Amino acid sequence: MADEMQIAGRKIGPGHPPYIIAEMSGNHNGDIDRAFALIEAAKEAGADAVKLQTYTADTITIKSDRPEFKISGGLWDGYTLHDLYDEAHTPWDWHPRLFEKAKEVGITIFSSPFDFTAIDFLESLDAPAYKIASFELVDLPLIKRAAATGKPLIMSTGIANLDEIEDAIAAAKSANVSALCVLHCISAYPAPASQSHLQTIPDLAKRFDVLSGLSDHTMGTAVATTAIAMGACLIEKHFTLARADGGVDSDFSLEPHELKRLVDDCRTAWEAMGPAQYELKGVEEANQQFRRSLYITAEMKAGDVLSADNLRSIRPGNGLPPRHYDELLGKAVSADIAAGTPLSWDMIKQN
Repeated sequence: MADEMQIAGRKIGPGHPPYIIAEMSGNHNGDIDRAFALIEAAKEAGADAVKLQTYTADTITIKSDRPEFKISGGLWDGYTLHDLYDEAHTPWDWHPRLFEKAKEVGITIFSSPFDFTAIDFLESLDAPAYKIASFELVDLPLIKRAAATGKPLIMSTGIANLDEIEDAIAAAKSANVSALCVLHCISAYPAPASQSHLQTIPDLAKRFDVLSGLSDHTMGTAVATTAIAMGACLIEKHFTLARADGGVDSDFSLEPHELKRLVDDCRTAWEAMGPAQYELKGVEEANQQFRRSLYITAEMKAGDVLSADNLRSIRPGNGLPPRHYDELLGKAVSADIAAGTPLSWDMIKQN
């Protein structure tokens, strides 16, 4: 499996703390000041990066009332694709100001491009990485164009089958992608935790020799945190200032305090992993004294025989280990011993 990648100098991989991307998407609700506030909130919560989506309604679809261009059911029921993307898009003339804001507060910012013009535009802003959204994973020319920039590439796999994922990874590698992370993703909004299939995360890494992570659309933080224990090195999660404010993605987005919990819990999960180990841990050393050991529990005279009436396995741990209990029964002691004395070998009479 690939060892690591870097975005804006931050190392990402199994040997490094999880990389947390706060996905703004359309949660700015058409207000650039709200977008600025989201960037500040992501930084304050401890996220590593804020991600935008760079498209217009006309670069991602066409204006049409044909049935296949209308959404039926779900979060966006009744929208045409063009109307949805027109409402959700981040205006391109905001991008330079958003990049500058991120620089000002000290958080990485990059985007998901949805066509060649978006990549060219983001290159002009010196975007440090690119993300291919799940629905664009079949757009191999787009993947190749993003990979050819020489920037790290992240790709989500929602909806795609195994052959499509293989094709997308092959396309990126054919364009000499500099670094690649593939995100397991369930493209439902929100996604049910029961269908998360997090075992896919280590399988992606092993099967394709890539870094792997999770683009998470479930409610809450439990699934994303669990993904860290499955080997995810990167988590992407939508966030908003307040779900009650509404917006196209607000229903399945984290609020700032929840994003902070996600960051903290993912970091804790990563720190807790470690390799398999059976040696005494540093924090355990002080408690060794409270383990069970063999103690004389009734007064004994020299020559008395050890029995269940005068020898017990009790706490603390200053006597012989309890594993010697059976072999010591029936042996005589070599001197007078007071009750409450930890047993040692020099107290046993030699035959």
